[in-house]
Amino acid sequence: MSEIVSAGAGASKKNGSVQKRILKTAKKLFASTGKAAWIVSTTFLVLVVPLIIETDREQQLVELEQQQMGVLTATKPSS
Repeated sequence: MSEIVSAGAGASKKNGSVQKRILKTAKKLFASTGKAAWIVSTTFLVLVVPLIIETDREQQLVELEQQQMGVLTATKPSS
C-alpha cells in the first residue's frame, strides 16, 4: 500500500511541476502577445494614419479642382 501512496505522491509532484510549466509558458506567451500588439498598433499609428490623412486631403483637393473646372467651363445660358 505504501508503494501506491508513494507513486501517487510522485505523480502529484509531477502534475504540480507540469502545471507550473504551463502557467509559466502562458505568462510568457501573454507577455509576448502584448508586446507584439504594442508594436503593431504604434507602427500603424505612426505610418498608416498619416498616409490615410494625406490621401483624404489629396482627394479633397482633386474634388475641389474638378469643381472649379466645372464652374469655369460651364456654358452660359443663351438669352
